[in-house]
Amino acid sequence: MPVLSNEIPDQSDRPRDVPPPRRRRRRKVLIVTLAAGLVAFCGLTARLFVFPASGMPARVDAIVMLNGSATGDRFRTAFNLGYAHRAPVLLISSGNSFGPPDGVCGPQIPHLKVICFNPNPPTTQGEVEYVGRLARQNHWHSIALVTITPQDSRARLRMERCFSQHVYVMTAPIPWQMWPYQLAYEWAATIKALTVNTAC
Repeated sequence: MPVLSNEIPDQSDRPRDVPPPRRRRRRKVLIVTLAAGLVAFCGLTARLFVFPASGMPARVDAIVMLNGSATGDRFRTAFNLGYAHRAPVLLISSGNSFGPPDGVCGPQIPHLKVICFNPNPPTTQGEVEYVGRLARQNHWHSIALVTITPQDSRARLRMERCFSQHVYVMTAPIPWQMWPYQLAYEWAATIKALTVNTAC
């Protein structure tokens, strides 16, 4: 006669629920895809906004300082190039609240014409449109833009749409604490430049 027992059978030897092979494959593919996307995003961010290709030849037809935040280093970079006689003309954009201080167009630099201008609209797009018109009027063949490092690629893209000759970029450093904001801003502005505002 069988003996009845109230003990619960040991379930430790029962197989645990294991996801089907197809589900495991999907999960692995998703993880690999997300990791690859993150690596690609970081690499593209570095290439476009952190380590862009910058530099200019010994002399160009005009130097253009674009406006924006962190203007102090832009001024130093632009005027150092002017004092080094790297171009006969220096254009200073003063189109928004980050405009140059009073009298910035006043310094007399031998053999350098300094021009301040107010782009319309007061954006990078307005700046390159103005510079493009002036370049055509003066038959310029080369321009060096002065901006901060994260803006390099976007500024070059917009300028090349309005000026078919040689475009170079000289970058000015920014404080480390500004990098997170600038990277986020440049991603958004670059996507807009590529998808929305694509004309000169």
